[in-house]
Amino acid sequence: MMKTQVTIIGAGPSGLLLGQLLHKAGIRTLIIERQTPEYVLGRIRAGILESGTVDLLREAGVAKRMDREGLIHHGVEFIFDGKRIPVPLSELTDGKNVMVYGQTEVTRDLMQARNESDAPTIYGVSQVMIHDAKSDRPSVTFEKDGEHCRVECDFIAGCDGFHGVSRQSIPRDVIREYESVWPFGWLGLLADTPPVNPELIYAHHQRGFVLCSQRSLTRSRYYLQVPLSEQVEAWSDERFWAELKSRLPHELAEKLVTGHSLEKSIAPLRSYVVEPMQYGKLFLVGDAAHIVPPTGAKGLNLAASDVNYLWRILTQYYHAGRTDLLARYSQLALNRVWKGERFSWFMTHLLHDFQDKSEFDRKMQEADRHYYLESVAGLTTIAENYVGLPFENVG
Repeated sequence: MMKTQVTIIGAGPSGLLLGQLLHKAGIRTLIIERQTPEYVLGRIRAGILESGTVDLLREAGVAKRMDREGLIHHGVEFIFDGKRIPVPLSELTDGKNVMVYGQTEVTRDLMQARNESDAPTIYGVSQVMIHDAKSDRPSVTFEKDGEHCRVECDFIAGCDGFHGVSRQSIPRDVIREYESVWPFGWLGLLADTPPVNPELIYAHHQRGFVLCSQRSLTRSRYYLQVPLSEQVEAWSDERFWAELKSRLPHELAEKLVTGHSLEKSIAPLRSYVVEPMQYGKLFLVGDAAHIVPPTGAKGLNLAASDVNYLWRILTQYYHAGRTDLLARYSQLALNRVWKGERFSWFMTHLLHDFQDKSEFDRKMQEADRHYYLESVAGLTTIAENYVGLPFENVG
């Protein structure tokens, strides 16, 4: 049997970031992960970091490479009816910005820091079970290489994603789930080609939404709105590039550099929140508690927000005996989660075509586009949400 202070289930970016921050605070942790390190690093995810997430990574001491290689963006662009509309993020938010730095790279930096710290991480576990989460001494059991293992701890952080065991370990009658499944998906392509535009582009077109994103000055990520019935095998590189060009203004289509795809996939869009985000000594973090469509670039950033609150609360518990803060985690996290969900919902409605929309709904969508993209107040609302709303004080 093993003992630690905080058991973290999941070695994705949220679990690793929480582990790093707690380690720096002198709090013992054990991270367990179902997959191998190579599998975790092979997952292609988002690459837009809010200013608060960047600050948190710096506080965790894992920002050296990010600050050297990350691309700071002071604006984004929207395109409607072929018209390009810049959103000057820094100008509208007192100098705040976002950074383009891929989630894979964040995870790589956190893995390296974890390895250098000698704090334990166990990969390739199975049969993970959470026990006595409402007791004074919860525990987690799992199997590793055929051996049954048990770890006793003070707290459990469920950072194991939407399909993980953490949320499923909470009795169904004590949680409430909120969900909306969107009627389309995103077809994404990653390629070693220079970005078509210095800033990210969110484009509406009658054939469907387009996002022109990037991972570096030489690696691009593009997305197309497609019906859920589409199969990725039906999309050759040539078909993808041709469709992308058809949805962009002529001057951008002419500049687009095409190339062989490194990765291609179709992701369904879902909005999901579970309340509360804690059950006794078990705390849900990131995708274990909430999912957002990627339109607002909030997935990784909301996970980092959860980590920010939980790390500070646990540090206060261990260093100052603040037991009163433990019960605040769920509400603090959810306050920001719902704002992130709202922004992602708003951006998705603003930018996508919906086949079943009524004419009234289409007029409302059009009115939103005019208001938010043609007034300083509207652009400011988009900008302050895009760069990230401030964290609340823990207390």
